[in-house]
Amino acid sequence: MSNLSKPTRTVLVLAVLAALVVAASGCGTSTADPERGRTLFIQKCGVCHALAQAGTTAQIGPNLDDAFAAAREAGETGETVEGIVKDQVEFPRPSDGNSAVSMPADIVGGQDLDDVAAYVGLWAGVPGAAPPQVPGGPGAQVFANNGCGGCHTLAAAGSGGVTGPNLDQFLAPDDNAASIEEMIVDPNAEIVKGYPANVMPANYGQLLTPKELEDLIQYLIENTPAGGGSQKSKSG
Repeated sequence: MSNLSKPTRTVLVLAVLAALVVAASGCGTSTADPERGRTLFIQKCGVCHALAQAGTTAQIGPNLDDAFAAAREAGETGETVEGIVKDQVEFPRPSDGNSAVSMPADIVGGQDLDDVAAYVGLWAGVPGAAPPQVPGGPGAQVFANNGCGGCHTLAAAGSGGVTGPNLDQFLAPDDNAASIEEMIVDPNAEIVKGYPANVMPANYGQLLTPKELEDLIQYLIENTPAGGGSQKSKSG
């Protein structure tokens, strides 16, 4: 093994893991939702991991495109990657032996883990992968890239999420840039009636760059009653 190149060793290790995953998983019909998994990945994993299709660039944990590129090139399937991701989430191992940067145990579980693993299995290490492009300008892209539509309804984005408030109705004319920014970066500062605390991740202040946050706020002002803005249709 000492004479093998690093990419070759990586492929061999992944192949062994793949065999274990296949033996343990058996047959069955997957109920995973990769689109939901993308939203969860951005919220839960994107603060540490880079993944091109998710638009995340964090360097705390491994770059998942780099980690699985050799496996993809060697012909490993998305199901193999999916199984490895599940194993690593359920039994996290310190990065380079450094427990200080070890991934928290069970950062996602149950259906959430199924969805995240299916998403990473679909896109990690895929050459040329990039976030889906949407019309509507940079703010619309930020809204889409960060999975906001998975939780919120917004007519302009064509989204119908119900985990959080309907933004077409919730944002009011007296909401301005400052108040919307607080809703995004400190969502528990004021709990919305009918929704539990901590339903919205509180790390968007770290996930978004200042420019992305500014673009997102402007997009919401222009496409909801906020700041006196008018709602626009998806095609508007």
